[in-house]
Amino acid sequence: MNLPLETPATLRRAGRHPAVPFRIALDGGRVATVKRLLRVLPGKRLVGEAEVGGHAVLAKFFIARRGCARHFEQERDGLAALAAQAIATPRLLGAGPLDGGHYLLTEFLDEAEDLADGWHAALAAHPDDIGAALAVLAPALETLGRMHARGLAQSDLHLGNFLRHRGVLYAIDGDAIRARRPGLPLGAGDALRNLAILLAQLPHEADARLPDLLAGYHAGNPDMAFDPALLRQEIIRVRSWRLRDYLAKTLRDCSLFHVEQRRDRFVSVVRHEAGRLAPVVADPDLFLAAGSLLKDGGSSTVARIDIGARKRVIKRYNIKGTAHALSRLWRPSRAWHSWIEGHRLAFLGIATPQPLALIERRFGPLRGRAWLVTDSCDGPHLLQHLDAGREPPPAEARALRELFAALHRERISHGDLKATNLLWDQGTVKLIDLDAMRQHASAAAHAKAWRKDRARLLRNWPEGCALRGWLDANLPPAN
Repeated sequence: MNLPLETPATLRRAGRHPAVPFRIALDGGRVATVKRLLRVLPGKRLVGEAEVGGHAVLAKFFIARRGCARHFEQERDGLAALAAQAIATPRLLGAGPLDGGHYLLTEFLDEAEDLADGWHAALAAHPDDIGAALAVLAPALETLGRMHARGLAQSDLHLGNFLRHRGVLYAIDGDAIRARRPGLPLGAGDALRNLAILLAQLPHEADARLPDLLAGYHAGNPDMAFDPALLRQEIIRVRSWRLRDYLAKTLRDCSLFHVEQRRDRFVSVVRHEAGRLAPVVADPDLFLAAGSLLKDGGSSTVARIDIGARKRVIKRYNIKGTAHALSRLWRPSRAWHSWIEGHRLAFLGIATPQPLALIERRFGPLRGRAWLVTDSCDGPHLLQHLDAGREPPPAEARALRELFAALHRERISHGDLKATNLLWDQGTVKLIDLDAMRQHASAAAHAKAWRKDRARLLRNWPEGCALRGWLDANLPPAN
């Protein structure tokens, strides 16, 4: 097969979708044949499975117009630092310049599993026993402890940067390795901050198992002692930062979201849904009119639509008249707010139909009508599902307690807690209609909003009924 011969310049022009397979000339007369791409940072970096001289390799191509030499050197030096300190990492097979970029080759770990996949599989296998799932993380915590004991830190620390291959756990991504004190232990503050980055990515339920997690870490770094209170405080700080960073990504073009901004509209779509939803984004009202109507009110119109074999929900936030239109011109639309809050809930692990697309009509900086597309939830709302004369069944009782405990922990108020905005679906209670939702900065502001939410929820059922009594006893208190 006569494959195209690419260069850093042509790969930059290809953006997010370079065609594979392709060849690229390395130094020394060698050629790499890239069979598939594993990661693409458009115009900056490509990572893929390749073949060089008949051997399978993992190839990284640094192609940015500016700064690629720095990232190439950090990757090469980081892998060398891991190897020098006897931390398992893929073996470096080659590195050098390209015409307008750099390349780096390491051994290809065929059929390796990244620890993120192993973690999610363990959670799925043990949904009611987080302790069993946490056992999967022990090798990564031990490896991180060994890194810290030998003066290395990982600035982009996540489970995907650990690969399990034939019983060995490998640390990857040399670009993020920082050799602060090679061969000497990190200081307690640096080690604590680096460890907190990893622990902050675990569910809140894992916080109660912190001693077990630290036991895994201390297997690799037995001489390091942490103040548990300081570690918990740092975990909270990192979680807050990660949430802000993620919400910012929902509004800019990146690997997770496809964003299009023009003078006449703003669109953000979950990237892996962008192709399927392109017709909806192009003409949302056409799909709204053709869908099964769920609500047709003054403030919004909602319909369930079919996209291929998948059901989605589209909601148009209506403009009621001239005065209403003028009042909303300068403010983010209710669709915008619901988009942000839906992704906030999803990031925090609180059940809600996944937000898939935001569409706003624009007039330069001014905003007009807006639409939100989400996953469909076919479950009944709680007014239909629960019997006012009885306490909720065990599964529903647990789901309600978990939902409101999570909302209370995160200082989130809903703003319109009608039973019709709580859906029972696949063993969880899902929140919908999020345009009045808020996450409060202070406990006092949240307490005031929670009192209103709590009272509104209880009013869904008659005073004195068994269900209302159960809710009053099991919801977080009003004060």
